[in-house]
Formats: sequence, C-alpha cells, structure tokens
Amino acid sequence: MNRRDYYDVLGVARDVSEKDIKRAYRKLAMEYHPDRNPSPDAEERFKEASEAYEVLSDTNKRHIYDRAGFDGLRSTGFSGFSGMGVEDIFASFGDIFGDLFGFGSRPRRGPAVHRGNDLRYDLTIAFEEAVFGCEKEITIDQMVACEKCGGSGAQVGSKPSVCQTCQGRGQIVHGQGLFLISAVCPECQGQGTTQSSPCDSCRGEGRKRARRKATVRIPEGFDTGMSLRYGGEGEPGPFGGPAGDLYVTVQVRPHKSLQREGTELVTELTLSMTQAALGKEVVVQGVDGEEKVAIPAGTQPGDIVTIKRKGVPNLRGGGRGDLHVVCRVEIPKSLSARQRELLTELEALSTNKHGLFS
Repeated sequence: MNRRDYYDVLGVARDVSEKDIKRAYRKLAMEYHPDRNPSPDAEERFKEASEAYEVLSDTNKRHIYDRAGFDGLRSTGFSGFSGMGVEDIFASFGDIFGDLFGFGSRPRRGPAVHRGNDLRYDLTIAFEEAVFGCEKEITIDQMVACEKCGGSGAQVGSKPSVCQTCQGRGQIVHGQGLFLISAVCPECQGQGTTQSSPCDSCRGEGRKRARRKATVRIPEGFDTGMSLRYGGEGEPGPFGGPAGDLYVTVQVRPHKSLQREGTELVTELTLSMTQAALGKEVVVQGVDGEEKVAIPAGTQPGDIVTIKRKGVPNLRGGGRGDLHVVCRVEIPKSLSARQRELLTELEALSTNKHGLFS
C-alpha cells in the first residue's frame, strides 16, 4: 500500500490538537482492529493508522514530519510499521490499547519479553555544524548486556528451569466469576523460567551499568529541538529482552552575527550615510566565510540585499536558502567643523527643497 500523508490517514487537519489526534486514531483503530474487522485489508489499515498515530502523537516526530516529511523521519531512523506484525505494534504502544479500547492488550503467548528503556541524549553543536552536518562521538551512561553471560542472566554452562508457579507460561490466571484475569508471574517476572545458577557478574539480570561510546551523524540543515532516533541503541531489556531506542536531541549554539529562519540566514550591516548614498562593495560574514556584497547607491535604512544560495541546506534536499543582508544607516551624532562645512555645502547644492536625505 502506498504511504499516505499521516494527517490524511487520520482524517485530521495539520493544526489539530493531540487530544483530537488520539480521538481520530481511536475511531480508526476500533474500525480496523483485526479482532473486530475480518476484511482482508483491515490489518494494513490498522498498521497505517497506528504508524500515523505513533508520529503525530510524539512532539519531536511530529515537528520533524511537519518540516521534512517522510524523508526527515527516515533520517532519524524511523522506518514505520510496514514490516511489523500486529503483536509488535501492541508491544510498541504498551498499555495504550487498554486506554483506547477499554480492555487490555491481547493475552501474551508464552513468556513475557520486556523491552529495555529508551534513552535520551542532549547534544549541543556549533551553528556551522548544524548547517553543514557533522559526526559527533558521545558517551552514554546506560545498562548494557552482560558480557559474561551474553545477556541470559545464567552462569555459563547452566540451564534455566521451567518456573513451577506458572509452568513456563510467564503468567498466572485467576478466575473471577465469568472472567479470567491474567497477571505476570511473580516468581519468574514473566520469563517462564528461573535461574538455578544466576550469573555472578550481573546477579542474574543479564545486564550491567556501564559507559559506552557511540558516533552520531547530524544531517545538514538540522535545527534546535530536532531529534535523531537510533533504533535498538537504548538499554537492553532484562533477561535478554530487546533494547529500547536512543534519541539524540540537538541544541544549536547561536552565531555571533547570523540569525537563522528555516533555511534562510539574516545578518545586519551598518553603513555610514555616505556609503549608503554613494554605494560600496563591502564584506559580510556568512556561514561559508567572508562574502562580498555590492551595496547599491541610494540604499535606505532597512533595505535588504540578498546573496543567493548562501543560506542553510534544505533538510529534504533541493539546494540551500539565501543570505539576507539588512542595511542599517548610521547617522553621526557629532561632526567636525570641516564635516559640517561640507554637509552644509552639499545641502545648498541640493535641488530638492526638502533636503538631500529626505
């Protein structure tokens, strides 16, 4: 199925609130949930709506999607739900389905698998690094898989035993009237097995806290508040469970003379009144270095001179923005006798009865 705009998928406007996004998703999920809709395309429609909700309900992902579309999300590592099964979507959203449908997610088939925590790393980079992209090595303090037991939590050579409390199911079931209530087994914590000889390095958990280094690549055109997602680079789950994700949120240090507005750059240039009147070729500081710019004669305060394709690269491709030079004209507060004499003579020569500079 061709990928559609997420707002079209949920049938909402682009300025819709998070509450309305959730309401729209609830309606579609109720309609296309595979347990409720037997039509052949119900599961794909359910995945499509779930993917749209995953992006638009997340502030960072929605910001990137609004600015850069699917390409922007792809640059963060988000690949969507197209290759995931319905059970995987349940695992990704956790308890949200209980909130949306009024009942818990599907009963687990076999032992519980606990996903590791997501991690967030705040990275500050220079203005030029955000414009042109860069690679950064970061150090993360996190849980990592135990090297000694390979994440299993058991001593090398030992084998886990089937939990006698849940008989390997990872859950225990309680009867209550006409209902059966399933809960995580308190003995094995949902694993279905117990360790007769737990690893002495990680005490049977399968992971330990450590510091590790990672290299992240910031694409050109990135901006403050944007995030990169690295799937599976977060903390590993306990007892060999899948790892969470790593989110790198970027802050950009301000430039001393340049202001950024999307892909456009703005700088100010102060001219003397004679430079503004006569025109002059001057040098301004751009993100690529010094740039020559011709100031035309008769330039007025607030006039803008544009240098093409010297702005910020578009995150989605398609070239760069422009550099805009805003002209400020400085009027001297005090004059020497000779300067006053020359300006008086110039005023007298002016044919404009309102004065030369009016």
